[in-house]
Amino acid sequence: QLRFVESGGGLVQPGGSLRLSCAASGFTLGSFAIGWFRQAPGKERERVFCIAGVGTSTSSVDPVKGRFSISRDNAKNTVTLQMNSLKPEDTGIYSCARVKSAFCSGDSYDYWGLGTQVTVSS
Repeated sequence: QLRFVESGGGLVQPGGSLRLSCAASGFTLGSFAIGWFRQAPGKERERVFCIAGVGTSTSSVDPVKGRFSISRDNAKNTVTLQMNSLKPEDTGIYSCARVKSAFCSGDSYDYWGLGTQVTVSS
C-alpha cells in the first residue's frame, strides 16, 4: 500500500513538545516536497509546514513560526516535524503528503498518510 505512516502524536500539556515522524511506505520521497497538514476539530485541513525536495527551503504558516521545525532524511525515507511550545490550538490530526513538485509552491499531492492525533491540554 502506497502511503505515509505518521507516528509520534499524543497528549501533551501546553508548553510541551512532540516530535512527529512521517515514513514513506512503498515509495520514496525522491526530490519531491513534503507537506505536514493539520486538521483541527471542526476546521478545514491546512498545511502547516512544508520542506522542499530540492535545496533546503521550507515554508510554514504564521501560527507555528518559531515553534515548529521540519527536516527530512531521504536515506531513511522520513520527514520529521518537531513541535515545541505547544498550544491548545495546535490540537488536531497531523498528516503528511507528498507534493507533486520539488517545491512547496505546489498544491497538488499524490501520497497521503492517515494521520496521528495531537492533543494539547492541561
